[in-house]
Amino acid sequence: MFAPELVARTVYGAVLLAAFVAALVLVLLRHRRPASGPLLAAAIFLTLCLLAAAISPVSAPLPFAAALAVVGTTVAVLGGDPAARRVLDLASDDRVREGEHGGILLRATPPEPQMLPEVMRGGVTIGYLERAAAALAILVGYPEAIAVVVAIKGIARFTELGTPEARERFIIGTLASLGWACIAAAAVHLAIW
Repeated sequence: MFAPELVARTVYGAVLLAAFVAALVLVLLRHRRPASGPLLAAAIFLTLCLLAAAISPVSAPLPFAAALAVVGTTVAVLGGDPAARRVLDLASDDRVREGEHGGILLRATPPEPQMLPEVMRGGVTIGYLERAAAALAILVGYPEAIAVVVAIKGIARFTELGTPEARERFIIGTLASLGWACIAAAAVHLAIW
């Protein structure tokens, strides 16, 4: 291998890794209390990584590829939670309250203003598993597996999707969460293969 090509691959891998680490730091800083600014900056880093990986004629060398796979998957899995929660906050305009078990509290339709039972509990854990499965499916080159993940999630949640609020949160949350994971994993996949 030519020395200039090795230098180019090394610089490429280092820059991508630095961008993924920056995105991870931004995500971890605002993990519990998502804010638009840091999440937007992290999303910009991921998008730039995806664009760079898509147009680059070289791939990252093996040490950087391994680090990119680990950091990129971590960003995909951990970053989807605050991203989805922030998007859901913006979409619901604080009309839907979270319950003490991680689900959502829905209001009954008038004339019965009481609260209905908490639904869609366990969404955080399901989200982590969903993003991990989606990211790994993309990394190994089998993105069709994402359809299976979404189908399983839809079937498991079917009985809880009886109200418009629950359906809306399910769709928006799933799209935001999976979108984040897919962008991060696609950038890694393109960078290392």
